[in-house]
Amino acid sequence: MGQSTSKGERSGPWARFSGNEEGRGDSNLRRSSFYSTVDLVPQLENYASTLPHQKSKSRASLKTLRKAFEATCIIIDIGNEESQGSQGKAPVRFGWVTGVMMRCMLNIWGVILFLRLSWIISQAGILLTCLIILMSVVVTSVTALSISAIATNGRVTSGGAYFMISRSLGPEIGGPIGMVFSFANALACALNTVGFAEVVRDLMQEFGVVMIDKDNDVRIVGVITVTLLLLISLAGMEWESKAQIFFFTVLMVSFSNYFVGTFLPPSPEKQAMGIFGYRIFISNLKPDWRGNDNDFFQMFAIFFPSAIGILSGANISGDLKDPATAIPKGTLMAILLTTISYLAISVTVGSCVMRDASGNISDILTGNITDGCVGLGCNLGWNFTECIQSQSCEYGLANNLKVLGQVSGFYYLITAGVFAASLSSALGFLVSAPKVFQCLCRDNLYPYIGFFAKGYGKNDEPLRAYLLCYIIAAAFILIGKLNTIAALISNFFLCSYCLINFSCFHASITNSPGWRPSFHYYSKWTALFGAVISVVLMFMLTWWAALVTFSIIIFLFGYVNYNKPKVNWGSSVQAGTYNMALSYSVSLSGVEDHVKNFRPQCLVLTGPPNQRPALVDFVGSFHQEQDRQTRMQETTEWLVKWMNKRRVRSFYTPFTADSLRAGTRHLLQATGLGKLKPNTLVMGFKTNWKDSSPESIEDYVNTIDDTFDSNHCLCILRMMDGLDVFDQFDSEVNQGFEPEKPVETDDQQSPERVSVDDISSKGDSDQIKTVFQNDQGKKTIDVYWIADDGGLTLLVPYLLTRRKNWRSSKVRVFIVGDEQNMEEGRNEMIALLKRFRLDFNDVIVMTDSEKRPHAKSLSRFLDSVAPFRLFDEQQEGVSLEELRQSAPWKISDKEFEAFKLKSEKIMRLNEIIRRNSQQTALVLVSLPVPESDCPSALYMAWLDTLTCGLHCPAVLIRGNQQNVLTFYCQ
Repeated sequence: MGQSTSKGERSGPWARFSGNEEGRGDSNLRRSSFYSTVDLVPQLENYASTLPHQKSKSRASLKTLRKAFEATCIIIDIGNEESQGSQGKAPVRFGWVTGVMMRCMLNIWGVILFLRLSWIISQAGILLTCLIILMSVVVTSVTALSISAIATNGRVTSGGAYFMISRSLGPEIGGPIGMVFSFANALACALNTVGFAEVVRDLMQEFGVVMIDKDNDVRIVGVITVTLLLLISLAGMEWESKAQIFFFTVLMVSFSNYFVGTFLPPSPEKQAMGIFGYRIFISNLKPDWRGNDNDFFQMFAIFFPSAIGILSGANISGDLKDPATAIPKGTLMAILLTTISYLAISVTVGSCVMRDASGNISDILTGNITDGCVGLGCNLGWNFTECIQSQSCEYGLANNLKVLGQVSGFYYLITAGVFAASLSSALGFLVSAPKVFQCLCRDNLYPYIGFFAKGYGKNDEPLRAYLLCYIIAAAFILIGKLNTIAALISNFFLCSYCLINFSCFHASITNSPGWRPSFHYYSKWTALFGAVISVVLMFMLTWWAALVTFSIIIFLFGYVNYNKPKVNWGSSVQAGTYNMALSYSVSLSGVEDHVKNFRPQCLVLTGPPNQRPALVDFVGSFHQEQDRQTRMQETTEWLVKWMNKRRVRSFYTPFTADSLRAGTRHLLQATGLGKLKPNTLVMGFKTNWKDSSPESIEDYVNTIDDTFDSNHCLCILRMMDGLDVFDQFDSEVNQGFEPEKPVETDDQQSPERVSVDDISSKGDSDQIKTVFQNDQGKKTIDVYWIADDGGLTLLVPYLLTRRKNWRSSKVRVFIVGDEQNMEEGRNEMIALLKRFRLDFNDVIVMTDSEKRPHAKSLSRFLDSVAPFRLFDEQQEGVSLEELRQSAPWKISDKEFEAFKLKSEKIMRLNEIIRRNSQQTALVLVSLPVPESDCPSALYMAWLDTLTCGLHCPAVLIRGNQQNVLTFYCQ
């Protein structure tokens, strides 16, 4: 990574706007660009203070930039606002370990691990159980990759899965999922609490303690437990995190206790329970299906709900220090570690415990007598024949759900592990549901729920939503009968998985410029696979629950779609709609008109429509689309074919106007339909400006003025060999681009008399390739981001690198800076580029930009503007007014001197560009905005000077001062 580090003395007014020498972060004055004291260099605050497509509060508008150059520097007191906002104690934020990985692991290690895994092994065997685990991991891993991609595509705030889906697919899909997902988390809290209460009840019965009866004891313990969990949640995320760390520690001790127990020599009592150390492995490899309904898919359906905890970290995204880093690392690491633990426990318990045992120590064989003995125990010195044949065995993998405790070194540590697993999951769901629901309430997609949007304290805790979740969980604990609802909960989570994967796939397939996840290890096809397999699993697990889930989703979708909430999150659905509209419009242009499909294309001159409602209503009663076309049929058809051969997706309509400016002004106002209106004007550089008439130069510069006045972006392309390739088109190009030429003689064929057939044959035989169609290999694209225009200067090269011919090109970003704060400025820009998810890591600080230009550059510039100067101070006896009257377009000495400093800075910038970018494929430079009192010839000299001496295409580019890049998800 190169850096320009030449030292230079700061001189002139430039020093006043260079920022605080001792620390730029403490200064309210921002560094100005080369072009104007109000035209600032790129600043992170300009993008952090606004959402997309809204005008920045701290960036000067085009109107301000167009004012006279004497405008003073705007002082932006962002630092004070930040300091005021940061007063007081900072909210608690978690890293990827405690915030994501630990929470996901605690939710994945649920009661199924302790109370159902051993039974699944007895049915499916070790091999198929490992296959079930790996199949579940495939689904969750694919979903985790999609989550990681979405979470790194902009700043994720609170709301978890709902926030990701709604900002990707829009409110119509996000709203129903937010409602269902919040409710599912509340029910999951109730389920895990009941699981804990049942274990407590069984433990109480072992000691002969009964409060009322079997069912009511579960209700009492469950309500007391969920109340205690609520109090922990209300205490704040800091206390909740400490509780989760405690549960995690208990689980680690419990696992250690189990693995140690597998290596301890089994006592006769343990052998009577079917525990024989690592001597059963081969016998338990294959399945042994028992019961009419038990098969592979039934075992998969029982096991899979244990994997639904992968969203636990994402659900508290608003409480993470850096969600974009924490969610991918924490979720994927949690899946890896829990997968290893599940596989290890499956193999070890399957290797140590046989399927059937009586638990009766008297069944030990004496001597070598094995006559009539049935089962694996015969080879191990035990006779369990009686209980096997009568199917009355109470121990072993197939008969006892507490096998892990019996294998472990100390039984009650496994019970503590069950407590920790169920309580941590219940607490995680109790925290997740309110935070997701709070985000949903704040979006106002559904009525009567705004009451729960309010947050309290430094962490914006949703206390009202906590109470609502508590009431729902407690109600279902008291109702009981949760086995039926358990299937519905699994389907709710699978539906969320499906839409998360589909969000990732849809955003990728629509190729939206806003889809730039910094997490690259995903594929749109794996995301699609994850979406499809989630739907398949929904019906495979419980078909009726899948139908109920989809019915609820469709109902909630219909409500949001009917109300059409006034939100705009830049979803991939919008990008897809645009692509479809554009594709259909292009394909329709190639379809011949038919009398059956004729409809009037009306251009209605209504003026303000509300002043002529009758006219509007009359046209609207028989017509829905309005358009205007101007067409020279034969030429247009051939040019459309020519563009199709070049694979250029565009519309072509000839437009006749008196001048370049007049034609452009009309097109800027009238071109496009609805959202298909253009927002960027692209034009060629007027290479022959020195030889053009003053009117032609004025017309060209005024076109640039009109572009900015109409709030459009602008790109000016300069090819060093010129843009024109066919001589016979010369006079068809607007005179604003070409010099005036003498009238041709009679024996010369004018372009107007060239037939369409001649043009067509020439075009068909000579499809000239340009530099933009060649494979650029690993050449660089140099971006000189001098002025903060909203990000268009960065977006265009990014879009270029998405094309096949430019995919391997490396983008270098050059910024203005000073030597003392060079590293700080470079790091700030790299941080900003990372926020934008742009893979531009080569940032070069131009520290010698304030030096005076070389004498050769000054001489060349003076020669270029000399024909356009008045030199009024050198002409005695003639007043300035008289000279102005004879040549109003020329530059007075006073004007030239007033803009001298800016001219020198542009010359110096050209020297830096030529020094650094001689071997690049493309150069993009921030275009200076023409100031209202700047002579047109001087402005053209600036544009010429900026890009002269290069051997590659150069683009002078300027946005409309509104953000086109953002690091938010909405």
